[in-house]
Amino acid sequence: MVKKLRRKFVVTAMLSLLAILVVMIAVINITNAVGVFKDTDSQLSILTSNNGLFPGMERNSHLGPFGPFDPFSFDRLQNAKVMEMPYQSRYFVVWFDSSQNISAIDLMHIAAVSAEDATNYGLQAAVSGKEKGMLHSYRYQKATTDEGTLFIVFVDMSNALLNIYSLLSKSMLVGLFALAAMFLLVFMFSTHAVAPVVESLEKQKRFITDAGHELKTPLAVISANVDVLELEAGKNEWTSSIRNQIKRMNSLVKNLLTLSRMDEERMRVVFSDFDLSKTVEETATSFQALAESKGKNYQTEIESGIHITGDQKSIEQLTSLLLDNAMKYSSEKGLIRLTLSKDKQITMEVSNTCDSIPDGNLDRLFDRFYRADSSRSRDTGGYGIGLSVARAIANSHGGNIEALRDGDKLIRFVVKLPKTLPKNIAKANHP
Repeated sequence: MVKKLRRKFVVTAMLSLLAILVVMIAVINITNAVGVFKDTDSQLSILTSNNGLFPGMERNSHLGPFGPFDPFSFDRLQNAKVMEMPYQSRYFVVWFDSSQNISAIDLMHIAAVSAEDATNYGLQAAVSGKEKGMLHSYRYQKATTDEGTLFIVFVDMSNALLNIYSLLSKSMLVGLFALAAMFLLVFMFSTHAVAPVVESLEKQKRFITDAGHELKTPLAVISANVDVLELEAGKNEWTSSIRNQIKRMNSLVKNLLTLSRMDEERMRVVFSDFDLSKTVEETATSFQALAESKGKNYQTEIESGIHITGDQKSIEQLTSLLLDNAMKYSSEKGLIRLTLSKDKQITMEVSNTCDSIPDGNLDRLFDRFYRADSSRSRDTGGYGIGLSVARAIANSHGGNIEALRDGDKLIRFVVKLPKTLPKNIAKANHP
């Protein structure tokens, strides 16, 4: 249980941090990419507005030299950026005549593009049907001259794209480093973080164990006193009622102690190979008379010769709990069916008809003291703990159990058990 709590704490913390890092990295890189494309579009807008040329820009007289107290004024930097744009931009222009044939190409401001490349790019952009777009690493925009002829400006974004990729890779590396550092810190301090919960669980477990053992003594005394009363005055409805309540309390104490032993997967049982088919059949046969007395349609289909490595008494208890649950909650004169088969796994299934199946997630039925119908549970004597014990037994054998709906009136409890005991469980129970 402690390891499970630590694992959940670490996983939750790491997933939270991962989500935050992913959002931060995404926002930073998307914002950067949008800004880069916005700057490129700004250059294209200037070039297309001036027939493929940057207009002459005079240094603004009010700027003056950098002052000693304000060397990084935003306005000054912004103006410097605009003034240096013609010398930093790499672009070429393709002009078309009235017949949509290429009439001229300007390659004065770029070195990586030949006349043939510019011709191909120009023709592809012309027939693309888009006013603005991307061709390889070039951002282009169409425009027309005052005479109405078409020209297309291409701005080289290779350096900007490399910067985008560089920022993305660096931010991901930083994110991975932060994630790794956070994992080490969370793992180191997880023991302290879950310590209060672990202490509370240990106290709860100790209380259940102590209370269970303490209850055994008065129950034994009450049972002995009832025996004396019946010897002196004979059996009557009052002594019978007391015996029924003693039986219920003994069953509750037994289940509580079973859950307590199985908490934190520390239950020490002796696993051995035994005939599962025979064990399940013997347990199922013991319910035959009860089913007939209640008018239930009781069916079993047990494949013979199935062996398993496990704790025989626990498997008997698991089978008994599922059949007892089916007897208590099946509809009047309803169907109860038990099957046992083997394929890739060993499957035991107990199904029963019922008047109504609880809404929502049926996994809640395995919660301790959960009862879908408390009034019905009082009538049948249920405490809402039997299915919790059944799940604990299945888990202790490396298997699992689930509740499934089959229509509106049939519920199935399916137990899956491995043919061979998992190594971790075998090692834990055979140190």
